[in-house]
Amino acid sequence: MMGFNKMIKFAISFFGVFAYIIGLSGLTAFMLYMGSWSFLPIHINSAVVNASTIQVVIFNLLILVLFGLHHSIAARSSVKEKLSKIMPAAIERSTYVMISGIFMFAICLYWQPLAGTLWITDNTIVVLILKITHVLGWLVLVAATFEIDHFHLMGLKQSLSINTAEDGKLKESFLYSIVRHPIQTGVLMGVWSTAHMSMTQFMLSIGLTLYIFIGLHYEEKSLEAQFGDIYLDYKKRVPGIIPFWPTR
Repeated sequence: MMGFNKMIKFAISFFGVFAYIIGLSGLTAFMLYMGSWSFLPIHINSAVVNASTIQVVIFNLLILVLFGLHHSIAARSSVKEKLSKIMPAAIERSTYVMISGIFMFAICLYWQPLAGTLWITDNTIVVLILKITHVLGWLVLVAATFEIDHFHLMGLKQSLSINTAEDGKLKESFLYSIVRHPIQTGVLMGVWSTAHMSMTQFMLSIGLTLYIFIGLHYEEKSLEAQFGDIYLDYKKRVPGIIPFWPTR
């Protein structure tokens, strides 16, 4: 029996590490994809238009809807409770992270191009500023995950049974003292800071931006319910997304 339990524990740990690698790889691939780096064979502006605008819009919307549904539904407490009945709680978060990583890869591989450009510049200084802002955005995202416990957020601690309990405290250090949602701030910096905003990228950036703000609407309510007056005070002092933006 002890041997069987060890096998189960090993399988859970292995799955957690595997899911972490998939999730992190998918996120990294998406970051690179959005950068339009010329040294990459595939990026947001590398594909050639080969379908009608209507077909492309419908297909891309389907990808966004599936991505949004997974992120929204799988994160609900009621769904987590149901999942805990059919899978070990230790791999619930890892499963979420792995599927998210797969979606990131899917966007990189299957996002369809649209004709047209919203803006483009070849001004050296402007291009440099936008590239720096783009990279800084992704660094902000990653740094913010470590501030709230990166390995717990990615499900690795749970699968390895390492101090899985969250401290339940509101984070107000470093990035979280500048904005309440630095992860989302980083994403917005990453998807909008570009010298070449093609309609292909514009559709993806708009879709992700809408999803972020809709998600934050509900997340704010959840945080207010969880932390009460502590969060309301935090909300008065610290802007949500844009650093130094006046708070109400």
